[in-house]
Amino acid sequence: MNEETYYTIALTRMTGFNAAMALQLYQTLGSAQAVYEHRNDIGDVIPDAAPTLREAMKNWDDALHRAAAEMEFITQKNICALTMQDDNYPQRLRECPDAPIILYYKGEADLNAQYVVSIVGTRHCTSYGQDLVRRFISDLRQQCPQVLIVSGLAYGIDICAHRHALEQGYETVGVLAHGLDQIYPYRHRDDAVRMVKQGGLLTEYMTQTEPLPNNFRQRNRIVAGISDATILVESAAKGGGLITCRIAQEYGRDVFAFPGSVGMPYSEGCNKMIRNNTAALITSAADFLETMRWQTVGEKKESVERQLFPDLTPEEQQIISLLQQTNDQQVNTLSVKSNIPMSRLVALLFQLEMKGVVKPMAGGTYHLLY
Repeated sequence: MNEETYYTIALTRMTGFNAAMALQLYQTLGSAQAVYEHRNDIGDVIPDAAPTLREAMKNWDDALHRAAAEMEFITQKNICALTMQDDNYPQRLRECPDAPIILYYKGEADLNAQYVVSIVGTRHCTSYGQDLVRRFISDLRQQCPQVLIVSGLAYGIDICAHRHALEQGYETVGVLAHGLDQIYPYRHRDDAVRMVKQGGLLTEYMTQTEPLPNNFRQRNRIVAGISDATILVESAAKGGGLITCRIAQEYGRDVFAFPGSVGMPYSEGCNKMIRNNTAALITSAADFLETMRWQTVGEKKESVERQLFPDLTPEEQQIISLLQQTNDQQVNTLSVKSNIPMSRLVALLFQLEMKGVVKPMAGGTYHLLY
């Protein structure tokens, strides 16, 4: 048994899932096991700890018993328990002041992917919102294939984002408001099964945790914190998507919104954020990529072409530049143009041949292979 995981699970129980308190204890003492070892003198370690916390931290029996049962479950179900000491813990989320000290994860996607985008919005999306998500993800896939799509597996925009991501070949992660012993809503179970193989399911909650309203609000901070940017697609004047966007702003992350028709109830939230400059207006994947300055497929190709010969010396690069201008040149011509003595040039061409960059041709001519 991994003892740090064991004590971290128990610590979440001891702090009543108060993420900020658990994180403070965890970071102050360096590990959950250290918190346990100091359970009788928490006040000495954290002088401003409330008397109720000091007293509550003394008895870990029930929490450790529950942690042992949870460890057995995650072992049986091949679930990864990611503590903050784990390299696979989402680095972006680790930077947040109320990050969970443990996450339960079942899936294949890299939670530290190069690019991560959260797509959120109303549970009562219209055909307009669905079409926005479909076109955005399709165009994004064409221009920037290496993106992890994150949402909350809820009705409306969330499940629309997951489904279109799966269809486009993207990996997609659903952040849950309950444990991995259930799927809510149950109607999305088939989607969740696909996501485990092409993305994943992530939660901070243990098994037997019901999807209570407050859990969804807590879940939203993970959706915001795990991503580089949050995109809002349709929202009423109030809603979970707006909460996620507000949290993303507090974390210093980029927030975007698609505009909607004036007067439409599920456009009010987006239009208000754009009007108040709390979200950048986007109308396409191209808008988003330009603002984020992410490298697109075309830019990657140019970058690769520029790096075809990354280990060349300045003299070798000079020869390559001449051959790029006019290929298949004789040695004496290259010597004159480069002002490199013949004896030195022959040695350089041999090195380039060994590197697989040029090959000798008949008549003392050299051919650039790229």
